[in-house]
Amino acid sequence: MDFKAAVIGMGGISPMHVKSIVASGVKIVAVCDKNKETAERFAGEIGCLAFTCFEEMFKHSGFDVVHICLPHFLHAPVSIKAMESGYHVMCEKPMATSVEDAAKMIETSKKTGKTLGIIFQNRYNPGSVLVKEVIEKGELGKIISGEFNVKWNRFGEYYSASDWRGKWATEGGGVLVNQSIHTFDLMNFFLGDPTTVNASVRNMEHPEIEVDDLSVGVITYGDIPVEFFVNTFHATDAPVYVKVVGEKGTATLVGDDGEVVFADGTKKTAGADFEAQKQFGMKDYWGTSHIKQVRAFYDSLEAGEPPFVTMEDAFRTQRLLRCIYESAKENSIVNFK
Repeated sequence: MDFKAAVIGMGGISPMHVKSIVASGVKIVAVCDKNKETAERFAGEIGCLAFTCFEEMFKHSGFDVVHICLPHFLHAPVSIKAMESGYHVMCEKPMATSVEDAAKMIETSKKTGKTLGIIFQNRYNPGSVLVKEVIEKGELGKIISGEFNVKWNRFGEYYSASDWRGKWATEGGGVLVNQSIHTFDLMNFFLGDPTTVNASVRNMEHPEIEVDDLSVGVITYGDIPVEFFVNTFHATDAPVYVKVVGEKGTATLVGDDGEVVFADGTKKTAGADFEAQKQFGMKDYWGTSHIKQVRAFYDSLEAGEPPFVTMEDAFRTQRLLRCIYESAKENSIVNFK
């Protein structure tokens, strides 16, 4: 592809973007990190320029797309600055720390004509694709209900190693915004626009942080109730569990594995994409999903079309999380807005 890229924020998620960009046939010409040593180390490994100030990097130019791998509170301002400087943006989730900032990102994209992509790579998992397909084709019949849970373990160094995690101002939330956001996004992917939210949000087992570590509730999609339970104080990182029940069958995701069992006893299954792992040289399936979304993003740029995961998709998920927080605060059912 005839595109060049730059990456801002060379922390834990950046290797996924670096590998994905390279696997997509795109050249990385610059990296940026506030830590000079980190920026120069990555630049040396990649063979590109190193910057410690993203505004200086934007002035240098020489690239088309900026990948943003920064702490949550920087997603909106840096994305907006990048688009205003003439670059397309691929930003990590969440879109922003507030709906208002997310709306400004969309406004800037429309004003500048630059494409804004947000990482929700789990939409590309074969299991997710299978569930979406059987729902869209009507193979499950009328959808009756749904449920999901995300039960992970996040303690100690996870928070102490990063000065931005665990704080409302910089992370924007806890288990909802960080760990389980992908699963809320998947339910939107499967069922569309939520209608109402009735939820509780608490911090139960993490007195050292400000944000939530537990949320439980019900989201309705029209007349479809979807119950959820998410936390970050489970003993281990349990596989994410998702179920969609229809009149003609049930679709289930457990980790990477998807299974649809129809009323007549027949089944459809989808699991880890070994062909993609082999193609991209990746053992971690999470990585291949990043690669799929990043490659699709560049394909959409080349075709002059919106990406498969649109900024409006990401905005819907951002709005849903705000509704969950509002419902918990007001102790009432709130309309999706």
